[in-house]
Amino acid sequence: MSYSITINGQAHQTDVDGDMPLLWFLRDTLELTGTKYGCGMGLCGACTVHLDGDAVQSCLVSVGEANGKKVTTIEGLSKDGSHPLQIAWLDNNVSQCGYCQPGQIMVAADLLKQNPEPSAEDIDTAMEGNLCRCGTYLRVRKAIADAAEQMKGGAK
Repeated sequence: MSYSITINGQAHQTDVDGDMPLLWFLRDTLELTGTKYGCGMGLCGACTVHLDGDAVQSCLVSVGEANGKKVTTIEGLSKDGSHPLQIAWLDNNVSQCGYCQPGQIMVAADLLKQNPEPSAEDIDTAMEGNLCRCGTYLRVRKAIADAAEQMKGGAK
């Protein structure tokens, strides 16, 4: 069977097994390696992408389930790293090892789309499914708050 998925604005036709996790299609077939493999069970958030605008863990979504839908990966969030979250991540020195960061940013982008003025508690609740072995949670919270301010036109 053939599947059609729009990824980062580009249409892709594929005849891979429909049960293949979207994560492996992105990484192995399309070589979009910004989306990370963490646990493969939807427990860590490292593989988060947007599916039709909503944050999902790509290890739990099959290519068949993504058929006919739009996927945005960290590579598609902005072409040049200019998304307010990406800037705030750098400004706040969030990354240490950096492995979880693409998933963290994709969840944060979904949060800010749904709630442009999140409280610290809103941020913590939204981000609780994303694990960071380096423990940069306080910097993640600050970066999201800074990005929210920037997106509504305020100062940091």
